[in-house]
Amino acid sequence: MRKSGRIRLAATALLAGSLVLTACGGGEDDTSGDKPAQVKNEDQKKGSVQLDRPFEKPDLTLTDDNGEEYDLIEETKGEPVLLYFGYTNCPDVCPLTMSNIAVAKSKLSKKEQEQLKVVFVTSDPKRDTPERLDKWLRMHDPSFVGLTGEFATIQAGARSVGVHIEKSYEKKNGDIVSTHGAQLLAFSPKDDKAHTMYTEQNATAKVLERELPAVIKGEKP
Repeated sequence: MRKSGRIRLAATALLAGSLVLTACGGGEDDTSGDKPAQVKNEDQKKGSVQLDRPFEKPDLTLTDDNGEEYDLIEETKGEPVLLYFGYTNCPDVCPLTMSNIAVAKSKLSKKEQEQLKVVFVTSDPKRDTPERLDKWLRMHDPSFVGLTGEFATIQAGARSVGVHIEKSYEKKNGDIVSTHGAQLLAFSPKDDKAHTMYTEQNATAKVLERELPAVIKGEKP
């Protein structure tokens, strides 16, 4: 169980302004996002953020919540995918985001629900075993896929899509600090690239419910 956690606020410089990203963990404020996303100014007023330069899907082969090898690119090829990096002991941002996705997904048609794939990659693999991921994700939606593995591999994958994560560590007082960027990336089934991104502020159930049908079709929300 989590010993402590605090929200970090982080700002990333963008092509047309500033987009605030949030990471959960403990410690001082930090900059989130190793590869700053560039967004179109007119799209910042909408729920989602449209990326000028779409991200390729991370080349990650990890262990899923069933204990099986999972090749992210091969397993999700040609499918609409929501990808999020976080950890199960997160006190607020992670469970809220996953809950919002679950609620929004439940409002979709049966066909849309079957098409959408949600993948949660842990930023705290030392504590997030396949069993732990499975138990935690089932509280949100049994269809959600959880991935764990070597931290260095996960960190490299996160960096490739502009998400900053740091290795968890224990402070002298016993508090465990775990930090990660809170971007939710939506990959199109048409080209397997992320053209759309949601931040903690706009990844609400209402926004996702409104925009996921377009994401599932590979269209701009």
